[in-house]
Amino acid sequence: METTENYVYKKEVDWSLLTDGIAIPFENQVIFGRNMGKFLSRGESREIKLFLDGKIYTAKVNNLNFALKFNRTKDTLQIRYSPNGDLANALKNIFAKSYQFLVEKRICRDPKDRSMIKLPEDFKEYLAIYTTEYEDTYLLETIVSDDMYELQKIVNNKPEYFMEANFNYDVIDSGASIFESPRVLKIRKLNRKIGDNLKLLYEYRCQICGGKIGEEYGACVAEAHHIDYFVRSLNNDAQNQLIVCPNHHCIIHDVNPVFDKKRKLYMYPNGFLEGLKINVHL
Repeated sequence: METTENYVYKKEVDWSLLTDGIAIPFENQVIFGRNMGKFLSRGESREIKLFLDGKIYTAKVNNLNFALKFNRTKDTLQIRYSPNGDLANALKNIFAKSYQFLVEKRICRDPKDRSMIKLPEDFKEYLAIYTTEYEDTYLLETIVSDDMYELQKIVNNKPEYFMEANFNYDVIDSGASIFESPRVLKIRKLNRKIGDNLKLLYEYRCQICGGKIGEEYGACVAEAHHIDYFVRSLNNDAQNQLIVCPNHHCIIHDVNPVFDKKRKLYMYPNGFLEGLKINVHL
């Protein structure tokens, strides 16, 4: 179900995010694409507002047409802001640990080296973008390394299926108290919003069997599953999630098949192979 605060994108912190902007793959961001499609045509740009920690910042969103330059059939939406502007400086301050690491790496590397500098696992931080009730205003939430560290302590040794039930549904029991920490609540929210976005993308159909459970009852029952189990990887990227029906979700957690990411299929312990009938995001 869509609300006013829907998932747009999760961006891992890098030098570009801290200095000039964020590129958003148009085809995977269902709700953002719908919003932008209302008023932003290919090749056009528009000013937007970004709400971060109680302050409003202005930026510009561009619908880039790479068809001629890179022979791409899909557009890319790009949010741009000034390298020394208020928003960039606010992000550098919030992500100070990442910023300092990137600055030091850039100083030490060969001047001819233009490759992207990746943050090590224990440094990784993220920016999450959500819609608001205003079509030109978006909410930014930050996830810093300390948030991830606290999450790791909480989910350690927890059953994966229990964690995913909390991500997919409003589970009310004693275990739900593990999400009461403000740091963890925003990661749970992001995890669930990414899954909800994918459910919209697949129209609540199971990627494995293609089934749409509950349709005859006027209901839509689909669940987000983490390919690399979340309790181990802490990876809630869309590329680590599948949309599956409850039956396939239970089977996967019961027998723990191996997912072949190259062939896009599950290899079950008894030798059975089962591929994806629907896939547009992996």
